[in-house]
Amino acid sequence: MAEALATSSVRRRLFTLRRIIKFAEGRNRVRRNVAALVKAPKGKEGRPSKALTLDQGKALLSASKGRPIHAYIALSMFTGVRTEEARPLEWAHTHLNPVKGQSCSCGGKHLEDLPPHVEVWRSVREGGDTKTLKSRRTIALPDFIVALLLAHREQQQTWRAAHGWKSEGIVYVFGTRNDTVQQAQVIRDQFRAVVAKAEIPGSWTPRELRHSFVSLMSDNGATLELIADLVGHANTTTTATVYRHQLRPVMTKGADLLDGAFAKGLLNEPEDKP
Repeated sequence: MAEALATSSVRRRLFTLRRIIKFAEGRNRVRRNVAALVKAPKGKEGRPSKALTLDQGKALLSASKGRPIHAYIALSMFTGVRTEEARPLEWAHTHLNPVKGQSCSCGGKHLEDLPPHVEVWRSVREGGDTKTLKSRRTIALPDFIVALLLAHREQQQTWRAAHGWKSEGIVYVFGTRNDTVQQAQVIRDQFRAVVAKAEIPGSWTPRELRHSFVSLMSDNGATLELIADLVGHANTTTTATVYRHQLRPVMTKGADLLDGAFAKGLLNEPEDKP
């Protein structure tokens, strides 16, 4: 088991086993909880996290143009949406033109002008809940993502109509031909094909688009607190732990400000003579 599972998974299973035996021990079914004497072995090393650079992200978008996964990649990489949240995303939760009194992409009309946004309220987890309560969030969309999603919507309707599939009242933004939630393996296969076309070296998975988002935000000066809110973490500890390789390692902003304010003057001052 330890060879196939991560250390955390091995520990959880040992904890469960201890509880089961303790339950039996309390009912005189076993004489001793031998699982309590065992330490959890070290499990399989997890896949090291990594992120695409901005140039690699642009290459990925260029290589995916004309494919349904194009908008999926853009949304995931530039909003930090989890792949388990993107796959069940509905048009009803995607507001690309929320102008007061006008028909919106969500299918309804808004009572006030709002910035374009997406409601990340569901995932493919059991029961449809997001990973944590904080993961249920509403994210404003950059203008270029809005344009990509609008083009994707139009392309989706045209493509489905041409093939005789449901083309009106489509529920899912990235759904199947039967308008159901797309399988994870299909997304992975499509993503790997695009990575190969973009000639990006190494092995990549869709979940690393989220790591790329964190890296891009950090590189552009976003605070840890802001990144945690955008990716749906309950606190900054999770962000700093899980995405430690994607966060800017050195806080340079303070040094840059001081350099600008004082360094030039100090360096040009003549030295005091003895």
